[in-house]
Amino acid sequence: TKETLAFFDQMRQHQEIGCDVYPYSASSSTLDLKQVTDEFDIVITWSQTHPQQAGKTLAQIAIDWQMSMLEAAKLLMPAGAIYYNMDERDVRRVLSYPVSMIGSDGLPNDPMPHPRLWGAFPRVLGHYCRDEGLFPLTTAIHKMTGLSASRFRLPQRGLVKVGYFADLVLFDPQTIRDVASFSDPKRPADGIEAVMVNGVMSYGRDKHITGRAGRFLRRQTSH
Repeated sequence: TKETLAFFDQMRQHQEIGCDVYPYSASSSTLDLKQVTDEFDIVITWSQTHPQQAGKTLAQIAIDWQMSMLEAAKLLMPAGAIYYNMDERDVRRVLSYPVSMIGSDGLPNDPMPHPRLWGAFPRVLGHYCRDEGLFPLTTAIHKMTGLSASRFRLPQRGLVKVGYFADLVLFDPQTIRDVASFSDPKRPADGIEAVMVNGVMSYGRDKHITGRAGRFLRRQTSH
């Protein structure tokens, strides 16, 4: 990332450059034969053909079955896997880069999804912002709201401002934290009191929930 971000800095002098990052040093997806390697750990999260192997590394499964990792992977498929293929120093470096946005994705139907599906944004606010002091709270929030809305040209989004859509999260900055893990990924974060989407209360403790109000957003053209 040192070389990549230095290149970004050069390009930013001539054009708009943006990037996004999620706050984990491991990725997760379906098991991909092209990514099978012994250079980093690959943990099987689920397997349709051999469900009892969930939680073991692909390397250990291959040893148990007395075959290569590639052969073992073929027998496990279809399956899911966690790839411990990144460096924490790179994650921190990109998180703190001025134009990086906090992003996330996930596979909701995956039996063992990546914890980013439940914990990405609370992890930034709790672990990296409050506990590690990587950046101020205002910067952390901007990286996941206003900066993203501006980058993708989503009008009237990303700011708490008169005339803007009420997409709001009420949280306690002293207690917010991610509790989802790779071994137990489907866990809501601590410290979030309420969520409002397009002015509709979508999540809340001891509050009246009126339903889901998410909608598809199209970016505004630059012309």
